[in-house]
Amino acid sequence: MIILRTLLAAIRLLLFLLITLTVYSVLLLTNLFFKNKDKKIKNGIVHRRFIIRLLHLVLGSKITIYGNEPKVSGLIISNHRSYFDPLVILRNILAYPIGKKEVASWPLIGNVCKTTGVIFVKREDKESRTETINEIRLVLEKGFSILNTPEGTTHIEPTTIKFKPGAFVLAAQLGVPVIPVAVDYKNLDDAWIGDDTFVPHFLRCFGKWRTEIKVSYLDPIYSNDVEELIASTKMKIDNELLRFRKDWDQNNS
Repeated sequence: MIILRTLLAAIRLLLFLLITLTVYSVLLLTNLFFKNKDKKIKNGIVHRRFIIRLLHLVLGSKITIYGNEPKVSGLIISNHRSYFDPLVILRNILAYPIGKKEVASWPLIGNVCKTTGVIFVKREDKESRTETINEIRLVLEKGFSILNTPEGTTHIEPTTIKFKPGAFVLAAQLGVPVIPVAVDYKNLDDAWIGDDTFVPHFLRCFGKWRTEIKVSYLDPIYSNDVEELIASTKMKIDNELLRFRKDWDQNNS
């Protein structure tokens, strides 16, 4: 059984890399026709969505969606379980995700991120955080959405941990909505925490025939009060996370 799971995960990892490399190569070729940086990024975002949709087919994701995917642009706020969260949330949404600076150095994946609208931040570096806030401002001012995980780290707590306020401050200043999104995995081992590295986690997570995931797109929140935005967003996401787990526990009983 362990051998079969490892073999399945290894095949999926190989396909993951092949699909990503192939679509990335096409992206680089099509970008030759765009001189404007913004157009190159928009082209990259569309290609990224195509990669994500293919990867879900390959990796055996079973995603249950609640609510309606947002029709307005704004600040998409999600809880954080794994590096896989954006691939769940952005399956159909075109947005600029914020990622950890370390991901930029990952072979292939880092290169793809750089050309598909990912904004990198070194969270422990004040200067990096300031630069990121400025980038977020520019993106929001242009009418695009930002995907942010304000907890700043992955974890397996039943509800969200403290939110960092930076992006909420910008949303309040610019008058853009905050769009809460809750995401969770049936198997708690699918969370990427502690000293996990990419390949061992990938093999463990996608060695199963199905990876069951729930995602809930919640109603946009409009306010110029930062504390209200944070509190309302946190409450909505927490309620969904608790509901997800309750549903899974009841189905297992």
